[in-house]
Amino acid sequence: MGEERSVLDARAKQLGLVIFDCDGVLVDSEPLSLACLTAGLVRIGVAIDLATVRRRFTGMAMPSIMAQVAQDYGVTAPPDFVAAVKEETLALFDAELKAMRGVAAAVAALGLPSCVASSSDPVRLRHSLTLTGLLPLFGAHVFSSSQVARGKPFPDLFLFAAARMGVAPEACLVIEDSVPGVTAARSAGMRVAGFTGGGHWGHDPAGADLVRAGAAPIFSDFSDLAAIVEGA
Repeated sequence: MGEERSVLDARAKQLGLVIFDCDGVLVDSEPLSLACLTAGLVRIGVAIDLATVRRRFTGMAMPSIMAQVAQDYGVTAPPDFVAAVKEETLALFDAELKAMRGVAAAVAALGLPSCVASSSDPVRLRHSLTLTGLLPLFGAHVFSSSQVARGKPFPDLFLFAAARMGVAPEACLVIEDSVPGVTAARSAGMRVAGFTGGGHWGHDPAGADLVRAGAAPIFSDFSDLAAIVEGA
């Protein structure tokens, strides 16, 4: 019985899937989307700046963000607010969005199954991956928080992605750039590495917030991904 348990434990420790967040990990979108969100919030009377939006809302889905804004600032957004911000964000993406340096080659060389699990809605998610040429790397294995009841920091999305990919949570490695994302991955029982190579992490390349949330190791260049996967 003990030998059987050891075999199961060994299999669980073997990495079977790498799950990538999208915004701020695969694509350098957060400086663009956070700027659009900040401008939109200010327009409807929320007294907030970009640094606060980055700190409080990076990695969260729009429904969660708007609920927090209503609760903490007492401002209820007009019905067309989310759609307007999404439209402005997608237009800015069309003009400026880029994939993270080296990410395409790093993902292609993984030698393991991989997928995307993002707080973005499906339209924005596929738009971003198509614009940057990354969608073919993942095919149909792209999952959105709109497919689950609760977004990050809850574990639902990562558990959903692992189940769809047929891999146990403990055999998954998540690559995340946000505290809600790291929290979600840890709550799902997954390993998680923190990525700080996006433009929004210029203030703290060491990723202290991600470390406190449970990410290890922290990296900022996708040339390090193979070593991180090997050591997971």
